[in-house]
Amino acid sequence: MINMAVLNLKDIIKYLIKITIVIVFVIGLTKYFSTAKVDVAKQVEGLGNASFTSCLDITIPGIANTNKKEIEEKVRISPLEKMMYLSLGMINSLENKKTTTQEGENKERENNKQEAEEPLQKAETGLETEVQKTNVPEKYTSEYKGVKIRNETKYKLTEEILTPNVTVKKENILIFHTHTCESYTPSEKYQYKQTGNYRTTDRNYTVVRVGRELDRQLQNYGYKVTHSETYHDYPSYTGSYENSYKTVTNLLQKNKNTDIVIDLHRDAISDYSYAPTVKIGDEYAAQLMFVIGGNISKEHPNWQQNLKFAVKIQQKANEMYPGLFKPIILRYASYNQQTAKAANIIEVGSTGNTLDQALISMKYLAKVISEVVK
Repeated sequence: MINMAVLNLKDIIKYLIKITIVIVFVIGLTKYFSTAKVDVAKQVEGLGNASFTSCLDITIPGIANTNKKEIEEKVRISPLEKMMYLSLGMINSLENKKTTTQEGENKERENNKQEAEEPLQKAETGLETEVQKTNVPEKYTSEYKGVKIRNETKYKLTEEILTPNVTVKKENILIFHTHTCESYTPSEKYQYKQTGNYRTTDRNYTVVRVGRELDRQLQNYGYKVTHSETYHDYPSYTGSYENSYKTVTNLLQKNKNTDIVIDLHRDAISDYSYAPTVKIGDEYAAQLMFVIGGNISKEHPNWQQNLKFAVKIQQKANEMYPGLFKPIILRYASYNQQTAKAANIIEVGSTGNTLDQALISMKYLAKVISEVVK
């Protein structure tokens, strides 16, 4: 391995502030001694008469406010001292933020360790399923052998286009998240602090956690999985797909035998209570939904293969766990699906679902994939 020195932006800012303090201090002293007309003896006498508490007030920011009710401040803080206090405060703030970030990373690593130690629950077959009612009606425009499709493009979906005669390589499966911070309705087990509407930067409670479960389940069936937990919608939501495109293309260069690329999301509509759910056996699982991009303005060569793969998976899911999937949505935008032969978006539940339900869905999804991709 090659050792490389990595400069942290916070450290650079901290060093620049320190250098600035030194420069300002030197300039201030020079100016002071060259222009000061104050009698030194009087200054010494004034300091001599000042109380120890007053000296502390000058030296340590914040002490003066504490002692204000007890004594009257006798010595004024110079502009140079104020500048130094502000600069030191910025340094302390950076240090505190760095400590907080480190604590968050340590917590996430600890949670990852706990997740890895949790026993893997395998999906059973032959279970009864029942789709739970919601206040959002199911919409679709066409159907192919039980697979429903909501076509939002001007493409005419012929039988030839929908026939799932597509084969894919199983050497590697890539999972990533364009909207990394998407989260769910907090449950008793999974409470978290939101940093937006059903969003959080804590990946232990977002679609990243769902991706980890899918990763574990797929590995149980013998697949090699690459799971990227990179933020693409933080600190800015704008440009998420441009950011994730860079991640995907870089990973595909390292894993050239990858056909299956899953961008795992959480659905979002204006009704935050919307929780598409299917009961499988005694469990309640978040419903899944494929979103396939056709991109009519700049047609990418893979869109029909992407659609065929989605139809193939959903056909098997309808056979094994009816209701696990909602209708496939076909839209114009490419969603970076031009990158692979079986690239897709899978929406796992919506804002009204819990993380518990989303995690349960992954064991059934992995089981379906294992029956299709052999």
